[in-house]
Amino acid sequence: MGKLKRYIVFLIGLFINSLGVSLITKADLGTSPISSIPYVLSLNFPFTLGQFTIAFSLLLILIQLIILRRNFKAEHLLQIPISILFGYFIDLTMVMLFFVDPQSYISSVIYLLVGCLILGFGVYTEVLANVAMLPGESFVRAVSSTWKTEFGTTKVAFDVSLTVIAAVLSLIFAHRLDGVREGTIIAALLVGFIARLFGRKLSFLDALLFHSNEGQQPATVSASDNTCSSPLPVIVIGRQYGSGGHDIGKALAEKLGYHFYDNEIIQMTAGSTGYDPQFIKDREENMTNSFLYDLMSQMYVYSETQESPRDEIFESEAKVIRDLAEKGNCVIVGRCADYVLRDRPDTLKVYLHASEDFRTERIMKTENLSREDALQKVRRMDRRRSDNYRYYTRRIWGRAQNYDLTVNTEIGTEAVQNMIRELLEIKLKEAGSPA
Repeated sequence: MGKLKRYIVFLIGLFINSLGVSLITKADLGTSPISSIPYVLSLNFPFTLGQFTIAFSLLLILIQLIILRRNFKAEHLLQIPISILFGYFIDLTMVMLFFVDPQSYISSVIYLLVGCLILGFGVYTEVLANVAMLPGESFVRAVSSTWKTEFGTTKVAFDVSLTVIAAVLSLIFAHRLDGVREGTIIAALLVGFIARLFGRKLSFLDALLFHSNEGQQPATVSASDNTCSSPLPVIVIGRQYGSGGHDIGKALAEKLGYHFYDNEIIQMTAGSTGYDPQFIKDREENMTNSFLYDLMSQMYVYSETQESPRDEIFESEAKVIRDLAEKGNCVIVGRCADYVLRDRPDTLKVYLHASEDFRTERIMKTENLSREDALQKVRRMDRRRSDNYRYYTRRIWGRAQNYDLTVNTEIGTEAVQNMIRELLEIKLKEAGSPA
């Protein structure tokens, strides 16, 4: 039953996809990169866009067979009926949109943008179904898996190649650029970006539609593991840059006899992802601009097996944090740990902050920077941590409701530690957990 629901969702996505392609094409500013070659051919030969789409898709499937050879699986043949259906859907939606005839450049742009929105939602729906890929994306996967290339880069190169070939064909057949215009570039930039946004905003749909429990962690440890059925205490600390969160967390862990994890998480993540520790350090909790990040990482929405490095780092660190929390009796600093462990009992969530002047003075001393440089770094790091937190948690960084305790570290490190310890004792006593 679950598989049937996925195929139904995929077919709906396929139709939405074709509707988006048709509307973009009707906007008369070019078409999407994957449809650019079929569209140019349809303008110069007596066959429809849908028919040329089918022929081009079959060609891509044949090339996949040549590339993959023995690795070409029987399931890949499912692309054939999908391609045929997609082609007929395109012709159907082109007829359905007979009324779309933009008379001005502004109306063309509006139709183009609406088409990109529809196509982006169609791509998201297909990815949500997770049962098959269209030949274009499957071709990119075949290339990246065979020659060990990075999926996102390969997808960009593929789209650029299609656009260039379509432009050359247009010049050969029509002696002018026809079918490849600014709309092709806009669609290339926006569609994956929109699909990625839908994926983030509608992430709950997978569990809602398909009852997926993937990624959920048990709240307790089994008694058969010779551990207490109630989780052992964990303290997670979010902190403004320069507030002293690392030092306070480390000193607190030593007093409690707990394990302390901050940079150690980087090493553990490096072991599970294969990334260099410095590569991880440069990207964790360091979102410069979520909009640009989504734009740059949009190609990964088409991949079933690969995701952007930053997303992979976040998910790997989250897994490390959950594993460490299962062992209990530890202090974990940063990395959205309050969100990762939001449903885990006996987790004390703390946020440390201080005035900008206090933190600037502290960074001047600890990092030997001038006041201006220290102030700029404090603001830059706070902004990046805030963007990173909001992007992955959809919460406001530092908001009191997300934590059990928020403390201004200007009251002194000893006072902060004492407050955390007292609250921990109260929390453990109420939960009846071991100290």
